[in-house]
Amino acid sequence: MQFPAAVRERIAIASYPFRDYIARKEDKSGGGKMELKEFAAHVGEKFNIKKIEPWSAHFRTLEKPYLEELRAAVAKAGGAIVNIAVDGEYSPYAMDSAERERAVADSKQWINAAVTIGSPSVRTHIPVATDSKPDVERTAESLKRVAEYGAAKNVVVHLENDDPISEDPFFIVKVIEKVNSPWLRALPDFGNSVVAHDDEYAYKGIDGMFAHAYGISHVKEIEADEKGKIAHADLPRTFGIAKKHGYKGYFSMEWDSPGDPYAGTAGLIEKTLQNLS
Repeated sequence: MQFPAAVRERIAIASYPFRDYIARKEDKSGGGKMELKEFAAHVGEKFNIKKIEPWSAHFRTLEKPYLEELRAAVAKAGGAIVNIAVDGEYSPYAMDSAERERAVADSKQWINAAVTIGSPSVRTHIPVATDSKPDVERTAESLKRVAEYGAAKNVVVHLENDDPISEDPFFIVKVIEKVNSPWLRALPDFGNSVVAHDDEYAYKGIDGMFAHAYGISHVKEIEADEKGKIAHADLPRTFGIAKKHGYKGYFSMEWDSPGDPYAGTAGLIEKTLQNLS
């Protein structure tokens, strides 16, 4: 079946599902794995999709020469970086003000990296704090500064419903509404809330996320939690929620299930095209 080119243009490939195939910072010799700079050309050949969403762990360094080399390699492949999925270790809602400062500084350095590689956005992480439960006021205070920095650099900051404790979809919506900036947006993940909650809670949360979404979302069909529980995301229902809110951003393929990520990603692309056409 032929799909409109404009529909395919909205699809990106996340590097996270290929985490066992791409060298990380700690892989000193590479271990025979591909480098992140090769990823755009690789997925272009495998899937005929050249837009990528690199994961922070796949960056060897944030030094400017490395980032410029990455940008050049993606451009040579005819591709584009549409977002950086950033994992962090410092919580923006920690009681400890020094940790909150480190969280803000960490997000800022990734915004700088986004500028260098030509990414329009970053997904910043809200790690669980060891000294506090999730706190809307402190999180919003920290992320307001991050959003302001992103605005100055022309980089959108995204929050994902990832960790079920610190990144609950309703918590994220409260933070975004508290900050009230067009530069702080939601990144709805199709599967994370479905595996963590019952369907009524999960899809209501996803609906709230898409009401604040702008640039990118993560498409998943099957998600497994740490205990091996398997959940199936209702793709037509979730794409319908996105359509209801007039979402015009990218759909990043993030196969995160047991099995071959190549076959899984190919299946997600096909189903995404069907739901968008």
